[in-house]
Amino acid sequence: MSSSIGLSISTFVIGSASILYWAAWIFKKPALGLPASLTAFIGWLGCTFGIISRWSESYNLGIGHAPLSNLYESLVFFSWTIIAGHLIVEYKYRNRVIGAFTAPLAFLAIAYASLSPNVNQQIKPLIPALKSNWLIAHVLTCFIGYAALALSCGISSMYLLKKTEKAQAANSLRMRLPEIHILDRLNYQLILFGFLWLTMGIISGAVWADSAWGRYWGWDPKEVWSMTTWLTYAALLHLRMMRGWRGRRIAIYSIVGFGTVLFTYFGVNYLPGLHSYGAN
Repeated sequence: MSSSIGLSISTFVIGSASILYWAAWIFKKPALGLPASLTAFIGWLGCTFGIISRWSESYNLGIGHAPLSNLYESLVFFSWTIIAGHLIVEYKYRNRVIGAFTAPLAFLAIAYASLSPNVNQQIKPLIPALKSNWLIAHVLTCFIGYAALALSCGISSMYLLKKTEKAQAANSLRMRLPEIHILDRLNYQLILFGFLWLTMGIISGAVWADSAWGRYWGWDPKEVWSMTTWLTYAALLHLRMMRGWRGRRIAIYSIVGFGTVLFTYFGVNYLPGLHSYGAN
């Protein structure tokens, strides 16, 4: 079985986990929570197997390299990191309702990779600029940061839903969400964690750029938007720590900020520049 087929199967497994999480929350069936978590874990294992298999296949083709070089491979890894982070958060806070807001993000990423006709799944030789040991370091750090910020977006959505509750009815869906102060603290922790990894990603990218192109910074669209994303979250952390922003304002800012992450990841790939290979 090829890695692409295995990853396509993982897509439906992660989608099934998302459905189970939603069913457990909407229909108030806590018993579905454990199957949802197990299904998500199986999907994560499937992604792990698919990534390793794709790496092995590249060596069989004589062009061996880490499967992190194009849009398809990065989307799979993005989904992998989101699921891993989600399972850690779920385990720590012992609340599976979180999965209803985070697992679908992983599903959307891998579904776009596996099902979109615009994403090339073929294993190709690396272009000269990507033939560097910095490839793994740069992609790992960036996407761990991206995944943490994606989880923050999901947690922010939960916060806003919980905060807008008018009546604390016993049968309200919002009653099953974590408490406001827990969501606010978790949101801040994920943003800070993601920001630190994003910082390391930008630094490793600058060092790699100097090695590949002879300069640390060149105002390439990807570089500009990476810095825009970094400044967006730096401002958010400043407002949190120095101006005392909490709760609703930070949650809204987090969701808007994740929009810059998505544009840096997807939108810039289709602009002319040294990073345009990311759309292949």
